[in-house]
Amino acid sequence: MSLHYSYDVLIIGSGAAGLTAALNLPASYSIAILSKGSLHAGSTYWAQGGVAAVLDEGDTVESHIQDTLVAGAGLCDEDAVRFTVENSRAAIQWLIDQGVPFTKNDGAPLDSRSILDFHLTQEGGHSQRRIIHAADATGAAIFTTLLTNAKQQANIDFFEHQVAIDLITQPCSVNPSAKRCVGAYVLDASNNQVATYAAKQVILATGGAAKVYLYTSNPDSATGDGIAMAWRAGCRVGNLEFNQFHPTCLYHPHAKNFLISEALRGEGAYLKLPSGERFMPQYHPKAELAPRDIVARAIDHEMKKRGLDSVYLDISHQPADFIKAHFPTIYQRCLDFDIDITKQPIPVVPAAHYTCGGVWVNQHGQTDLAGLYAIGETSFTGLHGANRMASNSLLECFVYARSAAQHIIQHPVATPYPIPAWDASQVTDSDEDIIIAHNWDELRRFMWNYIGIVRTDKRILRAQHRIKLLQSEIQDFYSNYKVSKDLLELRNLAIVAELIINCALARKESRGLHYTLDYPDTLAKAIPTLLTPDNYKLSDHSLNDE
Repeated sequence: MSLHYSYDVLIIGSGAAGLTAALNLPASYSIAILSKGSLHAGSTYWAQGGVAAVLDEGDTVESHIQDTLVAGAGLCDEDAVRFTVENSRAAIQWLIDQGVPFTKNDGAPLDSRSILDFHLTQEGGHSQRRIIHAADATGAAIFTTLLTNAKQQANIDFFEHQVAIDLITQPCSVNPSAKRCVGAYVLDASNNQVATYAAKQVILATGGAAKVYLYTSNPDSATGDGIAMAWRAGCRVGNLEFNQFHPTCLYHPHAKNFLISEALRGEGAYLKLPSGERFMPQYHPKAELAPRDIVARAIDHEMKKRGLDSVYLDISHQPADFIKAHFPTIYQRCLDFDIDITKQPIPVVPAAHYTCGGVWVNQHGQTDLAGLYAIGETSFTGLHGANRMASNSLLECFVYARSAAQHIIQHPVATPYPIPAWDASQVTDSDEDIIIAHNWDELRRFMWNYIGIVRTDKRILRAQHRIKLLQSEIQDFYSNYKVSKDLLELRNLAIVAELIINCALARKESRGLHYTLDYPDTLAKAIPTLLTPDNYKLSDHSLNDE
């Protein structure tokens, strides 16, 4: 018999967005936070750079907004950008009050909580120093602080190694023709038992889908689970063709998923060819500080043109003490691979890094499905447009998580809805798990080859053909055998891959992160790509309208 839990709020995901939402809800709310692996396994812990916000007296809200709109290549929702930036200072002050140990300016009082006492750095796309950080391990500092605080709350329960299978919906009591999210079916990966979680409100904070690509800076958990579950439950998704490839990941056979922060380039690091020659000045006036899509394409072009395995990021011209003080994590990690960044350049390659699209939400994080919220990288707020600007993603987590929590408080649900138990009576144990491994590898390889940094219609159509075959195999497997973590992640990745492919096919232009050789020009009118599950076609907008 399966286990059954009941909470006021179910939060699927234990990263920055999920923890922030939990900490902004009243202590009278019973809250469950589910983590797919260990609590430290998500993307937040590994974030290096920092959080973008208007904190300096010489900076302005309008400047941050304008920088974001430019980086987003005309596709940002200006209301979402303004909402996020206008709430940035309050979000950072909340983090400081939570005790996050951001790096302070020299001479600042150790016990100060004044925003003006914290060190700010600059990253690509920003016209000002507005990145607050904790050395080069900001994510770890934020995550550790928020997790410690959340664990001290008696109303918050944590569940590790819980793999969400699907959302549970029921007809709304006031409108039976509409549905409401009332919980989720969840696989406990530690014992392979399925439990039901009933909840008055459900928050998806499951992160992005960069593991759909063969090479990524993301941890193994980034399999698009929230996006796929919301889609299956009837929610719209948008802008999934915009997959950000971080320009600089460490290239080494034993270095898995290690990001080299953009902050290095913010502090003067140069991108170079093996000859030592810089190449970014010929691609953009801001050179190494150009938006990420431009830098990633430039590196990709140089590598393909010259047959290189990598290019090099060089900060060795800066004083060694400066490098060690500002980038201790990167310095030590590279040293583990016999690369002394105070003396040597770092071999780097682009890798899938961030999912700019996701589940459509409003400014409260509400999805199309009553009772369901999506926050963080799972969501599509309109903030990032066609290209996320550096360090806006963590800011989005905090601003929208706090907004979602306030909306939940203001719209209480009287009683939980009844939900049916999980039925596994028609399935058996699998003796062909090798199929899952083969499908997983095939999916990630053709997505990398055909829907990568540079695209063509021919490549995208090849990917579409392959995903249809894979979907058929995966669905047959899912229907006949007991669920496992690998099968559930593959099922979700395949859905997200299909959505990425169809969004990419729909956009007949090059804009931001979506660059296609068949349509190299940018159209005059920027329109988001929205997919709707009911009829599975693009919304009424035509992307070719001038």
